[in-house]
Amino acid sequence: MILKASLREYLSYYKDKRLVTIFMLGISSGFPWVLIGSVMSAWLKDEGLSRSMIGLFGLVFAAYTVNFLWSPLLDRIKLPILERLLGQRRSWILLCQCITAAAALAMSTVVLKEQLFLAALLCFIIALASATHDIAIDAFRIDSLPEEESEKATAAAAMATSGWWTGYALLGAMPFFLADLPSFDWPHIYIFLASIMLALVIVTLLAKEPESNRDVVQAQLEQAYQDKLIELAPGKLSQLTAWLAVTLIEPFKSFFRKNGVKTAIALLAFVFLFKIGESFLARMSIVFYKEIGFSNSQIAQYSKLGSGVITIIFAFLGSIFNHRYGIVKGLFVSGVAMAASNLMFSWIAIAGPKEHLYALAIVVDGFTQAWSLVAMVAFISMLCDRAFSATHYALLASLSSLGRTVLSSYSGVVIDDWLAGNWALFFALTALMVTPSLAFLFFIRHKLYAIEASYHSRVNTKQEG
Repeated sequence: MILKASLREYLSYYKDKRLVTIFMLGISSGFPWVLIGSVMSAWLKDEGLSRSMIGLFGLVFAAYTVNFLWSPLLDRIKLPILERLLGQRRSWILLCQCITAAAALAMSTVVLKEQLFLAALLCFIIALASATHDIAIDAFRIDSLPEEESEKATAAAAMATSGWWTGYALLGAMPFFLADLPSFDWPHIYIFLASIMLALVIVTLLAKEPESNRDVVQAQLEQAYQDKLIELAPGKLSQLTAWLAVTLIEPFKSFFRKNGVKTAIALLAFVFLFKIGESFLARMSIVFYKEIGFSNSQIAQYSKLGSGVITIIFAFLGSIFNHRYGIVKGLFVSGVAMAASNLMFSWIAIAGPKEHLYALAIVVDGFTQAWSLVAMVAFISMLCDRAFSATHYALLASLSSLGRTVLSSYSGVVIDDWLAGNWALFFALTALMVTPSLAFLFFIRHKLYAIEASYHSRVNTKQEG
């Protein structure tokens, strides 16, 4: 009865309109990966480029890895006119959505083989705009739920994850279905994708800007810095120095002060290691499917639609598990599943293009994606200081995506030069890459449990107060 009551209470969270907005913005966050990820990989493959070149093309994703470098600006800088109309978070989201749509439209004019550098430049612009609007979207989600509503954290993570996969996988399936039609080529598909990105602007316009005391806290910190600096740098110079200190230094001091230096370093190391094996698999997956003999329509059906639906379903199931048993246990479960899903692709490489194996691999992979993302998003959100939510989340999310971007860009080199095209061995290697993160998670589990318990203790104290 207690479990049923708890489940009923948890499901009631999804009536909150803020979670619907989080889901819709999640779509906007996931969709640009289609533009520069799977669709671009398929186009490059159809144009006859090598696997190594396709892998290196993924270097444009480095923007997601280093977006924490400019994330403090999104906590501090207010865009002229737009900020007054929409608020700080939505103004940044809208600007980046428009840049992404414009770059996608420009991509439709590119002759790929003759203008490879231009294509890479446009991909980088999309990645840069998307990585920036991800900062604002994640901050919007964190700001939307104050700490005293922490019980909704896993539900919000599930909605963000489901939205991301709806944009990446469900909407991402459409270009692959279109690619098999005789009247559509890849440039035409980019016009279609640009129009979808523009349609997502409507969500931003209709969303409600979250309330925040961010400006008050930052103003107090800025005044404190200015009081210390007034004798050394009087007047305008002290104001500028204080502004820079709060913008560039205070967010990082806050993170290490809040968690302690040793624990903070341990957290950063774990976040970096956790997704490396999965990221190597993801970068080469489309190339593998096409080489092994699956058609564009099959890729759309299984890797996009199938993976998207499965991931969304497991995202909600994973959020229930994390809500009931804790985020740290959710990370353990998803880590083990991650290794198993990678081995499933080794099986396909040996057996050949058998659809039932493909379907089974998608189910296991969807489970992995969902549980790992929900647990990681909720956990990272829990670590963020609300005064610097954009900076803190971007710092941790950038580390999480580091393997997915910079390191995974060499996945084509690994399969071509190191493994001589042996896909089965490649996917077995990616499964082994999960092991260090699981070992590291085991060794720091007590610190993670303590952080989780401390967070909920702070929230309960606020509620009682």
